[in-house]
Amino acid sequence: MAENIGTSNDGGGDGCGFKEQDHLLPIANVGRIMKQILPPNAKISKEAKETMQECVSEFISFVTGEASEKCRKERRKTVNGDDICWALETLGFDNYAVPLKRYLYKFREFEGDKAANQVKVSISNSKDDDDDEAQKQQQQSPLMFQHDWK
Repeated sequence: MAENIGTSNDGGGDGCGFKEQDHLLPIANVGRIMKQILPPNAKISKEAKETMQECVSEFISFVTGEASEKCRKERRKTVNGDDICWALETLGFDNYAVPLKRYLYKFREFEGDKAANQVKVSISNSKDDDDDEAQKQQQQSPLMFQHDWK
């Protein structure tokens, strides 16, 4: 009977019309991320994926809630990357905040360069093959979220 606490008769959820799965990251994505760090021949049980799915979803909600509260107090409606970094630091996750700030800085720098290059390309009417290849290379982001942010 204890396992029925907090559930509704409509197949689970919080009574607001949402199913529990609507609050969780897709399990396929969680499994894919888990596999990236494991040796190629490693197997991951369904239970392990589901446990990780619940944990990461809760973590994201926890951090986002803190960032959202900051925005509410500042009378802003949009949570941005800086708010997430602030929330991570506030909640004691400095080990995550520092590399995320670095990533955010590099991402913004890359996006700024990409936008500037797109303006230059639109102004220029030359369509040399070399220019096309250079533009393709610039559009491929060198920034990838990796587990090792040293």
